[in-house]
Amino acid sequence: MHINPYGEDPVRLALDLVTDPPATAADLGRRCAAAGLVIDVPASDADLTETERFLDAWLGVVDAPDETARADRLNALLAQAAAHPRLTNHADDGWHLHYRDPGRPLAAALRALISVGTALHLSGRGMHRLGRCAAAGCDRPFADLSRTGRQRYCSPSCANRDAVRRHRSRATPVSPGKITSFGTT
Repeated sequence: MHINPYGEDPVRLALDLVTDPPATAADLGRRCAAAGLVIDVPASDADLTETERFLDAWLGVVDAPDETARADRLNALLAQAAAHPRLTNHADDGWHLHYRDPGRPLAAALRALISVGTALHLSGRGMHRLGRCAAAGCDRPFADLSRTGRQRYCSPSCANRDAVRRHRSRATPVSPGKITSFGTT
């Protein structure tokens, strides 16, 4: 796998698959390959179903009410993905770590990769660095990859939309019969 095992890339892949679920096993395989995952076994319908089930459980990590619950939920996912890390040069492009046994189905590889990546992301950047968008009407999950660790929105457009909403709610409306630009009425 060429995907960054240190947290950011696997978490981005999880978010991509959660916010825009693949429609078919082939789509799942294409998107994983496009994200840099070397696929040992072609994606099957069972992989698609198991990946959907896993990502639902992963959203439980995102939605955990506190750090302890988040760690407990993630530890449960890590236990299901148990395989010792191993060095591999299977693609003849350099040695790198795999967090899965060779020949496992794609869903098992995703479970291991995303679980370990999420654990590394949270332990390395902060346990608070997963969440749901704070914009009204949006509940998309996000991973806080910012330098400051204060991200509240899933995207710049949601942040901008919410800023405009807050600004407009603070603006004092001009009432009829009050001061106008031409004086009083």
